[in-house]
Amino acid sequence: MRRLLLGLLLSATMLSSPVLAETPANTLVVAKNIDDIVTMDPAEIYELSNSEVAVNVYDRLMGLEIGDMANVAPKVAESYSVSEDGKVFTFRLKPDIKFHSGNPLTAEDVEFSLERVILLNLTPAYLFQALGWNQENVKDMVKVIDPLTLEFTVSEKYAPTYVLNLMSTVTSSIVDKKEALAHEKDGDMGHDWLKTNSAGSGAYSMRSWKANESVIMEANPDFRLGSPKIERVIIRHIPEGSAQRLLIEKGDVDIARNLTPDQIAGIAGNSDVVVETYPKATVYYLGLSQKVEVLRNPKVQEALRWLIDYQGMVDTFLKGQMKVHQAFWPSGFFASLEDTPYRLDVAKAKALLAEAGYPDGFKIQFDIANTQPYTAIAQSIQSTFGEAGIEVTINSAEVKQALTKYRARQQEMIYMYWGPDYLDPNANADSFASNPDNSDNSPSKPLAWRNSWDIPDITAETRAALQESDTEKRRQMYLDLQAKLQKSGPFINMFQESEQTVMRKNVKGFFSGPNADLVFYREVSK
Repeated sequence: MRRLLLGLLLSATMLSSPVLAETPANTLVVAKNIDDIVTMDPAEIYELSNSEVAVNVYDRLMGLEIGDMANVAPKVAESYSVSEDGKVFTFRLKPDIKFHSGNPLTAEDVEFSLERVILLNLTPAYLFQALGWNQENVKDMVKVIDPLTLEFTVSEKYAPTYVLNLMSTVTSSIVDKKEALAHEKDGDMGHDWLKTNSAGSGAYSMRSWKANESVIMEANPDFRLGSPKIERVIIRHIPEGSAQRLLIEKGDVDIARNLTPDQIAGIAGNSDVVVETYPKATVYYLGLSQKVEVLRNPKVQEALRWLIDYQGMVDTFLKGQMKVHQAFWPSGFFASLEDTPYRLDVAKAKALLAEAGYPDGFKIQFDIANTQPYTAIAQSIQSTFGEAGIEVTINSAEVKQALTKYRARQQEMIYMYWGPDYLDPNANADSFASNPDNSDNSPSKPLAWRNSWDIPDITAETRAALQESDTEKRRQMYLDLQAKLQKSGPFINMFQESEQTVMRKNVKGFFSGPNADLVFYREVSK
């Protein structure tokens, strides 16, 4: 009967009939563009929408909680210790935590979860590979001491905060080993099943995910911090902001996440809704493939930086949702570079193109997502590039399709986002400014690799910054790295996001932190 009622509820909420004017009291209905979801397996998740689901469905050893977004603290862990040489980390787990299946959460589950990231070797595996873990040694590096104690070893001494931050990422989500292996197929450690199912211990269990349709989560009454206030969360895939506006104004959804600035302005007089703004750490950039000869030219790279109307976009169709930001690490955090030296200057760009040997410009293919504001941004870039003779062909697709092409290094130029996995500058430096192996079959695939940027010297600088123990020296090293990449290279950083969320006035307790995996539903009430 429960499944039947749930099915009827979903069918009802999927309708946009004008007779439906209120969502059920025990259910939160969210309108959001979720076309970037390609998987729900935390060992593979590397997009925004599924990261948001994962933090509500899975727990971790460490993490950030509502009320303190500055300090990583134990979650499933009860305590931790670090050896004198800084290489051995020991975690004591809280007792009596259970997975949604009812299975107890033990050190064996943590061991399994960390090891499977390396053994599956999917996109986010590079995060743990940085600790010196690989498919040959990970089972020796990560060990169960007793049912509630886990120990792991890293290959060299790092700042402990870096390692603890890694244990707070989506990739470190703790998977129910028994449940995953019960659905194992051809030794995949449950990967195929976990792409569309869940096996966590978080505040919610995932009842279902239907691509380009919905995600449904149900409250876990046994969650370690207590039962969530709202029984069910339904995230509906509504890609267009105009449709989201109609639904939120009619009361067919409780929260709308993707309204454009003009749509936000249009609801200003509606007393039934409120608008909340949440600063984000997500940065948006142009990526220039270094497989394309013209894009390898430093003069061309500099010219393109002067051919973007950053402020014009922020003052118009991005107003209130983006600010100009021209460094790979977001502002407002340790070691942020706040300088924004570039603006639209067509004359300067033309002179640089002439110096580079392209006085008449060139042609380039441009991959973008097929929703707003991506399309408007692409049209602006197409227009201003055109003023310097650069002919831009826009190729639009769903985010997950654009990402698939990008991860295969098949793009020429792309506009894309990046959200840090944890709130330390290495989280972004390790992808924008590090590429240990530029070969096509590299086990590590950071953003520099995706853009075919072979940078052994810069990679060494990034590594040195990670290992620096003096806080002020480390801060300066990251500032220097950002300044270097700001002036040259394949990344043109453009914006930093602020999320404007529209809610019905009866919705209380929604929390959206700086990262996608810091969006919590457990305190929401209506």
